[in-house]
Amino acid sequence: MTATTRSDPTAVRQAGGLLRHRDFRLLWTGQTVSSIGSNVTTVALPLVAVAVLDAGTFQVAVLTAAAWLPWLLIGLPAGAWVDRLPRRSVMVVCDLFCALAFLSVPLAALLGRLTVGHLLVVALSAGAARVFFETADQVYLPVLLRPEQLPEGNAKLQATQTVSYVVGPGLAGLIAQLTGAVAALVLDAFTFLASAIFLLRIRTVEPRARRRADRSRSLRRDIAEGLRFVTRDPYLRVLTVFGAASNIGLTGYQAVLVVFLVRELRLEPGLVGALVGVMSAGGIIGALLATTLGRRCGTARALLVAALLTGPPALLIPLAAPGVGLIWPALGGVLIGLGVAVGNVVKGAFRQTYTPHHLLGRVTVSMHLLNYGTIPLAAVLAGALGARYGVGTAIFVMTAWLAVTPLILLIGPIRRRRDLPAAPAAS
Repeated sequence: MTATTRSDPTAVRQAGGLLRHRDFRLLWTGQTVSSIGSNVTTVALPLVAVAVLDAGTFQVAVLTAAAWLPWLLIGLPAGAWVDRLPRRSVMVVCDLFCALAFLSVPLAALLGRLTVGHLLVVALSAGAARVFFETADQVYLPVLLRPEQLPEGNAKLQATQTVSYVVGPGLAGLIAQLTGAVAALVLDAFTFLASAIFLLRIRTVEPRARRRADRSRSLRRDIAEGLRFVTRDPYLRVLTVFGAASNIGLTGYQAVLVVFLVRELRLEPGLVGALVGVMSAGGIIGALLATTLGRRCGTARALLVAALLTGPPALLIPLAAPGVGLIWPALGGVLIGLGVAVGNVVKGAFRQTYTPHHLLGRVTVSMHLLNYGTIPLAAVLAGALGARYGVGTAIFVMTAWLAVTPLILLIGPIRRRRDLPAAPAAS
């Protein structure tokens, strides 16, 4: 029996596009369920720390940092390993590991043993699994889809991921209001189990990764090869720097946002979840518009528009006040979400088609090393600013930084192009 690595694109188009693509539909459904659970955690975990354990501003910010720290610690070797291992198997193992990690929180609470340290270990462990899962996911999608299908595939994945940004926090707030924040993490654990089941039902067979004789030496060589490709390419280089800079502002204000809403504005958990969900709603629109915007305006110009929406509107968030004043963070969050979603769809499809496939895992994780590596630093910085000068000041500093980051995209060649290139220029 011959292994098939990709479905026939003609058959897929005739059958109704990616909605009729069985394996993509399974991947899409699994990621949607898991994303909803993960975004329950983004609100539930800080709420557990604040409401159950009475954690301080800095401790809550460190929780966010712990979830992203693994990108700095294991990001590069993870990318090299993902380029060698079966990607679907990596994703399934990561899902199961995360399910066990999040189930440990309600279990510890029932036994009266839950501590902030336990939450930190869970956040760090789940973050490590996320490094492998997200890297494998980026490499696995081009196995299922042909290059011309990747923009649509990325747009659909981004759209449902963005829906989870709205649904997840709202669910977390509702569950926390009705049964307590700890119970919300049970939901997250079951979503990871569901994701693993959907992934296991995919039929597409991956091509085998090539074997190497000297694995320890080639691992270092593989890592260096991915880093060189990113640092020498003018497009990937500027996108990496921009992503790192913007993530400082995004993560900085998000790391202390729950503390600000609960302790400064005195909002109930249900309203906190609802507001965070509304702030993320713009991402749904952005994900739906991204492919069309890239096609009509050009992918390079779409990136510039996305960056403009991500930056200056952030200055609306510090204007938050009880009552009618909540419209400002809601509006700012909607515009930021729209810009982030458009940028992620365009960048994701560009990286997957532009990068040689045998390098894709290493290139992806090399970019994420800096993109995501700034996140724990930003979270700790925001926490320190909040503890020293007040959480409102921390949010203002981080959103002001985010507002100016779009200027970075004007440094490289993107500003001179209508569309991003399809392949690297010949050396």
